[in-house]
Amino acid sequence: MDRRFALMFLVMLTIAAGNTALQSVLPALGRSLHVDDRAVAAAFSVSALLWVIAAPIWANRSDRRGRRAMILLGMGGFAISLTLCGIFLAAGINGWISGTAAFVAFIAGRMIYGTLGSAAPPAVQALVAGETTREERTRALTLLASAFGLGTILGPAIAPYLLLGRIGGVEIGLAGPAFVFALFGVGVYVTVRTMLPDDRPSATAEHGASQAYPSIGGAPTGASVAAATQPHVERIGYFDPRVRAWMIAGLVMGHAQTMTSQAIGFLVIDRLDVAPVDALQPTGLVLMMGAGAALLTQWGIIPLLNLKPRQLVLTGLVLAAIGTALTGIATSLYGIATAYALASFGFGFTRPGFTAGSSLAVGPAAQGSVAGKVTSVNGASFVLGPSIGVALYQGQHSLPYLTAGAALVVLWVYCRVALTRS
Repeated sequence: MDRRFALMFLVMLTIAAGNTALQSVLPALGRSLHVDDRAVAAAFSVSALLWVIAAPIWANRSDRRGRRAMILLGMGGFAISLTLCGIFLAAGINGWISGTAAFVAFIAGRMIYGTLGSAAPPAVQALVAGETTREERTRALTLLASAFGLGTILGPAIAPYLLLGRIGGVEIGLAGPAFVFALFGVGVYVTVRTMLPDDRPSATAEHGASQAYPSIGGAPTGASVAAATQPHVERIGYFDPRVRAWMIAGLVMGHAQTMTSQAIGFLVIDRLDVAPVDALQPTGLVLMMGAGAALLTQWGIIPLLNLKPRQLVLTGLVLAAIGTALTGIATSLYGIATAYALASFGFGFTRPGFTAGSSLAVGPAAQGSVAGKVTSVNGASFVLGPSIGVALYQGQHSLPYLTAGAALVVLWVYCRVALTRS
């Protein structure tokens, strides 16, 4: 199982790192191709929307068709999507088609990732769950979920080093990360096909759960692990009085985070007044510091403080509000990176608080259902959040950050009154 688990960890890491690497270079690509910033946001939003819709479908199908088939489908979709995206972007870079046409085609390629790439994570999760004992399962699935968090750091960190020059007379440039991760995806696909035996799940096989869209700022919360391991005897709705306030808090916090994180590449370009290609390394540094701060919170600080969910949310909202506001007014790389890390540090408190608080608000029979709701709320934030953030950014560069900070302050007041003291 150790070798198989390592392979499954690699699958999850590749999907997350490849997606966030591409996200980190897209603002520079959009500016280089003279594409409206809103088109870049649309590329995020369309892919996330399709992921949210398709992931539960693939999770159910893996129970009937087998885990290996769905993992191969997901990795195949990942590799094909990135290959097409690289080709379309290279066509725009070399002037074969207009920048707008290149991005329209690029969005079509991203649709493949959102639709098919979402097939792999629930199947990977179900495979690991089925090969571990009940005592080992939560720990194994939590470690597996951390691959997504690790990918959010590795993707932006290595993307600036994946720019390629001319190959066969064709300028690759900023499309390099797409091609490199497509090759990596093919390698993982071949490895899975070779090493993982075909399977047909039995009637008692464990089930995987859909995971939130692997995106910048999307550190794991544990909701997907709970959805895969807890019973679904009692089904609850988003507006159930026991969880309604938690769902509202999660939705607002998630949108505040995605609004600010998806506009950060544009902020670095404009505040530092550098060419798009020269902004890649500072953008990667800012994103890496943000992801590292969020993971430090979740993996190191929270276990030490032993705060209750309501305290986690209230503490995190204060830190995130200050950090987002400071990001909006920062004018240097040091200022942007430090403020963004503080905001991410705060969001690192709020997301686990939202997950744990929702769980504690209901009884044992509803744990699976509420975990599924938490996962979907986290994923939904990546559908509209990027477009809202970029639209505000086009109005005024500080606007998405100041708006998010103000929204988090209002949410803090609401949470102090509405959240249960669990």
